[in-house]
Amino acid sequence: MTNNDILRRLRFILNINNSNLAATFALGGLVASKEQIIGWLAKEEEPEFVALLDIELAQFLNGMITSKRGMREGEQPVAESRLNNNLILRKLKIAFNLRDDDFLELLQLANFRLGRSELSAFFRKPDHPHYRQCQAQVLRNVLKGLQLKLRPTAAG
Repeated sequence: MTNNDILRRLRFILNINNSNLAATFALGGLVASKEQIIGWLAKEEEPEFVALLDIELAQFLNGMITSKRGMREGEQPVAESRLNNNLILRKLKIAFNLRDDDFLELLQLANFRLGRSELSAFFRKPDHPHYRQCQAQVLRNVLKGLQLKLRPTAAG
């Protein structure tokens, strides 16, 4: 999954327009222009397509956390310059206030089976012996489950 795919899916799941998307980016510390947003939402084959960088997606995800959970006291989180699926999953967990059972339910909605221990391995520190890299298939199914849960009538 590309960063642009993730942004498009989250925009659909949250049912937000481009101005709300820009506001979410701003909460994460990035002032995004209308043209940038149009480029990020465009398909790869369209001429206005612009690849969304890891730091830009991290800023959107941080803004989504702030939007859903409120402003954090003290120092605000700094957007990561490099993202992986594990970090994206962690940010989704924080933003949507998800517990392990919630993740398993989302995956079940998407007809994807994953054990509790496999799931917890994604949230461990990379130097932990039981850490596991989250594959795109897992992230895709978590997003699909979120869509089925939050927008069941729009799923298809």
